[in-house]
Amino acid sequence: MPLEPTKHADWEIAEAAEKNMKTSRQLAEELDIQYDELLPHGHYIAKVDYARVLERLKDKPDGKFIEVTAITPTPLGEGKSTTTLGLLQGLGKRGKKVTACIRQPSGGPTMNIKGSAAGGGLSQCIPLTEFSLGLTGDINAVVNAHNLAMVALTARLQHEFNYSDERLARRNLKRLNIDPKNVEMGWVIDFCAQALRNIIIGIGGKMDGFMMASKFGIAVSSEVMAILSIFSDLADFRKRIGGIVVAYDKQFNPITTEDLEVAGAMTAWMRNAINPNMLQSIEGQPCFVHAGPFANIAVGQSSIVADKMCLKLADYHLTESGFGADIGFEKFWNVKCRYSGNIPSVSVITATIRALKHHGVNMGALPVVPGRPIPKEYFQENLAWLEDGMANVIHHINTVKKAGINPVVCINRFHTDTDEEIKLTRRMCEAAGARVAVSQHWHYGGEGALEFADAVLDACNDKVNFKFLYDLDTPIRKRVELIAKEVYGADGVSYSAEATAKAEKFEKDPKFKDYATMMVKTHLSLSHDPTLKGVPKGWILRIRDFLTYGGARFICPVAGNISLMPGTSSDPAFRRVDVDVKTGKVKGLF
Repeated sequence: MPLEPTKHADWEIAEAAEKNMKTSRQLAEELDIQYDELLPHGHYIAKVDYARVLERLKDKPDGKFIEVTAITPTPLGEGKSTTTLGLLQGLGKRGKKVTACIRQPSGGPTMNIKGSAAGGGLSQCIPLTEFSLGLTGDINAVVNAHNLAMVALTARLQHEFNYSDERLARRNLKRLNIDPKNVEMGWVIDFCAQALRNIIIGIGGKMDGFMMASKFGIAVSSEVMAILSIFSDLADFRKRIGGIVVAYDKQFNPITTEDLEVAGAMTAWMRNAINPNMLQSIEGQPCFVHAGPFANIAVGQSSIVADKMCLKLADYHLTESGFGADIGFEKFWNVKCRYSGNIPSVSVITATIRALKHHGVNMGALPVVPGRPIPKEYFQENLAWLEDGMANVIHHINTVKKAGINPVVCINRFHTDTDEEIKLTRRMCEAAGARVAVSQHWHYGGEGALEFADAVLDACNDKVNFKFLYDLDTPIRKRVELIAKEVYGADGVSYSAEATAKAEKFEKDPKFKDYATMMVKTHLSLSHDPTLKGVPKGWILRIRDFLTYGGARFICPVAGNISLMPGTSSDPAFRRVDVDVKTGKVKGLF
């Protein structure tokens, strides 16, 4: 069947392409992955032993490193994953040895209102169903490892409440004096379940646990998931897992997973999950999938070890950052690159004409409500909306340039975009100092991404003057101020009394000096207010609190209200998902 995105759904295109997939063995041979480095999960999905690959190729120079980000997200979608897959296929069409790495999707959004995180049209990662429904079980491993820490905590609380010090000692336990009103962690599940945001556990008798308030978050908000994205080797992973703070004692001393003697077992649950998963594009280029932390509450990156491995295996490697350049790229720049030591040659900023129009609020751009029909005006030429909205992409171009990285703007073209709109976008982006490429990878796959691929290849030849926004000697409040002013465009920063007290504590304690600064902020605006579109002016970033993650070693300034447990909508995607009982194939997923 001819694959035509305007006539066929993503799942139909993926299903047709999957009939011609390369086997994992074939992909491994093309990448020079050795037999004992490949860990197959069936014929078309495999994990790869990153440690063996890195040891074997430790003296080989790295390939070119390319990051993919986007303008500030809108309900209209920018197609960042589609763009990553399109560029992967375009570079493949140019005969380059290329790989990509994207994040694993969470089951919560998949079963709620979000579409495929595998790209779309003729630029997708396949097999689509397996990609979308658990893959090789990495998120399940995160859930088990995380919840085991909570099992250890709640069991210890019960036993310390029921038993004397002498009886605890007979079981080789010492009293930890856990404060049940100061528990840092909750439980996790990989669904959007608002009813579990605040719960009471331990209801019953004294052998049914300790009764107290508790909570659930979504799995990808787990600190275990954050550690999966930033660890460097198994020893580093084990150390970070042991540093996770589960609760505090009654003198406010942290109680870690190591104190609860559960860190080793948590690492055992994750022993297979630390290896990246190898899938492929619908045109047969290798696409790795590993880790999936949210970008508005965590690092928003696929794993460092996947990138490091791919930079040894390929001449060009693409990695995708979550949300827009103010969120995902900033964390890629100041956290991931600092931890990994890998310096990118290019950063791609993905934009669509209609999403840029959405940011044209000063010229009367109409609001778009998720789940409702897009106003017809977005499908008509409107240069006034577009020109006003261009401030957003230019802001992100300037952010990338501050890092010393070469920006390439990809105009992810839709068939409703007019030539005049394309010309205006190209002219203004080029005037801001970025290369610009129009790409139609959604409609035509790799063939539609050749101009895009050529622009990226050209940019890879330019010198990179990479520099971090701040060094690790910079106090936490100065770091926040730099991010607020230089990345978000704020006039300054204000702090609540609670946040001020915590910041003073961090700045006095040398143990926090090397903690990464992980901003917690809405992805829907450059500001902390999700309703402010375009490039807001005359505003102050308000920090209401700081969170700390001892294992991941993050200090998280919290701007606005961000929930770690999303809610399921009134018309969730799971209503349309079923299984064909004759073929065993999933239908209605996308």
